[in-house]
Amino acid sequence: MTETTEPRIANHSHTGKKSTVREYTEAIFWAIAIALLIRTLIVQPFSIPSGSMEDTLLVGDHLLACKFLYGIRIPFTDSRILKIRDPRRGDVIIFRYPEDRSKDFIKRVIGVPGDEIAIRDKQVFVNGVPYRSPHEVHKEPLLLSREQGPRDNFGPVRVPAGSWFVMGDNRDRSYDSRFWGFVRDADIVGSAFVTYWSWDGEAWRVRWDRIGRRIA
Repeated sequence: MTETTEPRIANHSHTGKKSTVREYTEAIFWAIAIALLIRTLIVQPFSIPSGSMEDTLLVGDHLLACKFLYGIRIPFTDSRILKIRDPRRGDVIIFRYPEDRSKDFIKRVIGVPGDEIAIRDKQVFVNGVPYRSPHEVHKEPLLLSREQGPRDNFGPVRVPAGSWFVMGDNRDRSYDSRFWGFVRDADIVGSAFVTYWSWDGEAWRVRWDRIGRRIA
């Protein structure tokens, strides 16, 4: 009597399907893991919702921030590792808003630790010397007194250790260190370095000339 062997085509098909599903699952998992790693340690995208950094950055600009330049922050701590350098005067930084750390703000560094900052009739003074950024603009001719608010007359204040004094390039329309104080090192997310996309919502068009523009 001849013994017959059952074909195993069905089993092979099942194994093949299982392997394909597993391959796709692993590919998706590693893609997500790599994306999260890049976002956490290397670069992170942001968008500009307000005009406080005009004309350097416009509403609708989308940019990338370098997250490792100032050091990689250890999760759940205020410590950083592998720091290349500290923020310098003139850097455009992204940070957690001190009054609501669920929000990210972007401003330009004006004062570094130890600097004395004062503003007199819109003119910024750093350590007693007039300081004018080539990127700053003033769009409101009205001059506010110290009694009316800190926008045009402020200080002097001394920047404490581990903190930075920041201002928007659109000086008359920026809510910044003049109003709410200093940015702590632990709240700095990264340094903005390039615009990768720009959308003009009012004109409903892409600003092609801004794409790929280095942020200085």
